[in-house]
Amino acid sequence: MDERDTRRGAHADEGDGTAAATRPSGKRSARRTRTSSPADTGAIATLDRPSRKAAKTTDRAERKSGNPFKRLIKFLREVIAELRKVIWPNRKQMVTYTSVVLVFVIFMVAFISGLDLAFIKGVNWLFG
Repeated sequence: MDERDTRRGAHADEGDGTAAATRPSGKRSARRTRTSSPADTGAIATLDRPSRKAAKTTDRAERKSGNPFKRLIKFLREVIAELRKVIWPNRKQMVTYTSVVLVFVIFMVAFISGLDLAFIKGVNWLFG
């Protein structure tokens, strides 16, 4: 326990010998579970999760197996589920967002056209 924990509201001791924190520390070391002790093997501790290669092979196996129509239906259901999570803008927000984008595009077109014209004038003046 360091002074940061006590500033955040954690108590040094609850009376039973265990430190009680009101919030998680957020430190990586507290979230990791070690598969083996680094002192025993001389290696760096790793998380308990499958390797990327193993995950890729299972993904491929799931994609290739099964009826293509079932996979398509599953895909469409997942798309619909994701679209339900979207916070759609109302009419006022949509008009505001569209006008901001149009004003920005008009400004950028004018700015780049002005730079292009300036470079053309500069090259014509320089090489005449």
